[in-house]
Amino acid sequence: MSAISIRRACETDVAAIVAMLADDPLGQAREDTSLPLSQAYLDAFAAIDGDPNQFLAVMADGDQLIGTLQITFVAGLSLRGARRGQIEAVRVAAHRRGEGLGQRLFEWAIEKCRERGCRVVQLTTNKSRTDAHRFYDRLGFKASHVGYKLEL
Repeated sequence: MSAISIRRACETDVAAIVAMLADDPLGQAREDTSLPLSQAYLDAFAAIDGDPNQFLAVMADGDQLIGTLQITFVAGLSLRGARRGQIEAVRVAAHRRGEGLGQRLFEWAIEKCRERGCRVVQLTTNKSRTDAHRFYDRLGFKASHVGYKLEL
């Protein structure tokens, strides 16, 4: 096995990231993995990559991408002007789940948030993802808020 690394995603990673996002029942209904990728994915990547408050990360085992998440660094007035790290779109490749890679990816992301001066790390998760809820609980996250979304 090669050394596992975590790094900023590049455009050539987008197809593999989309494939990981689509690799569950919720993602299958939301993502389009047909190739070539739609321009919308490439435009979204360019916007993320060009924004200093965004970090799209990939976890790799050698040349194979095995995980991803996105951190958004959010400035705010609440909590005495605290900066927050918002973690979203977390995936570990299905064939690599259960190896502790998700915990390693989160430990890395939390450290990135500390480096950026965040006082809070937060995330949202779909109510149906009960395995993910147990994972986040185990990492020390608290289900302290109720989230709402409005699709436009």
